[in-house]
Amino acid sequence: MSDPIVIIGAGQAAAAFAGKLRALGSDRPVTIIGDEPVLPYQRPPLSKKYLVGEATFDRLLLKPPAWYETNAVTVLTGRRAAAIDRTRRVVALDGGEELAYATLVLATGATPRRLPAVIGGDLQGVFTLRDKADADALMADFQPGRRLVVIGGGYIGLETAAVAKTRGLEVTVVELADRILKRVAAAATADLIRDLHKAHGVDILESTAVVRLVGADGRLTGVELMDGRTIAADLAVVGIGVAPNTGLAEASGLAVDDGIVVDQFARSSDPDILAIGDCARFRYEDRLIRLESVQNAFDQGEAAAAALLGEGGAYDPQPWFWSDQYDAKLQIAGLHHGYDDTLTMDGPRPGSHAVWYFSKGSAIAVDALNFPAAFVTAKKLLEAGKHVSRFDVETKPLKELMA
Repeated sequence: MSDPIVIIGAGQAAAAFAGKLRALGSDRPVTIIGDEPVLPYQRPPLSKKYLVGEATFDRLLLKPPAWYETNAVTVLTGRRAAAIDRTRRVVALDGGEELAYATLVLATGATPRRLPAVIGGDLQGVFTLRDKADADALMADFQPGRRLVVIGGGYIGLETAAVAKTRGLEVTVVELADRILKRVAAAATADLIRDLHKAHGVDILESTAVVRLVGADGRLTGVELMDGRTIAADLAVVGIGVAPNTGLAEASGLAVDDGIVVDQFARSSDPDILAIGDCARFRYEDRLIRLESVQNAFDQGEAAAAALLGEGGAYDPQPWFWSDQYDAKLQIAGLHHGYDDTLTMDGPRPGSHAVWYFSKGSAIAVDALNFPAAFVTAKKLLEAGKHVSRFDVETKPLKELMA
């Protein structure tokens, strides 16, 4: 068994990497190490259809179980990589076994940030939502009439709030910043999403700090705020961001800076070790970034596999994202970092809008709410490298912008 490939992590990036290897005809031995007791699966539905029982877990699997056997890909479920020995090129597992590698792929993902125990973060009824175990635990408490407080007004928190409200829970969102989506979207987009939630009866509290979580007999009963109020709560979901899982990389001496630093071919500071997905930080235009998205995990996983086999070039992402809330779909093309102007465009029907972002007069991104034509147009423009001005967007039909 020559040139074995070991992948640490069993999410979207790992599955994409292994799948691309086999699609390109590689027969190198592949072993995926996953700390969950299940095969690689999709995470976005966890906070949506899976959480409310509308999708069974088998529908979330990225590949059917038979694919791994047919393609000679070994998946070690419920196992944890304990250490990397770069000199000997082996991975030590939690049970003491060692796996030799010629190429090691770190697809370790990220971990939700939690509230500390000293302010009640360890009370029963306080959840994060990142993996199947989180969703399974939350599902039991996700019942109509319960009072849910979502701490954090980012996409995960707002998606959870939407599902909960649809399910019949009473929902309050508490956001420390002066508005929801502060880190990921312009104020115009935040206004649209805030209006959407308020129309469904969600209470959104911005510029509001959580002092502590209040409990009785070890179980959550309320959330105390900085202004002295205490919101009654049967459960809370904490959505205050994630931290990349870089512990193994740091311990083995790899370059780490808010993620495992890689080049355009996903190679870390050790050329025999790649990093892909949420844990990887790479150069995009003039800065280092991490992209926490399913699409990046898939695209970077495939690109890294192709580059390893000499079948592809440098990874040049064209970022896009989406968020489903109630019956609304928000589609995002491009990255808005560095924008200095925005323009809100109304779509063809009520509730459809697009927020265009501009930098130095040129469009760099769009947030399209129930407006797929604007999303598709912006995505094509960005992929083609075409520069479109605010004047063009204001005065021309979407179909003419590509001309």
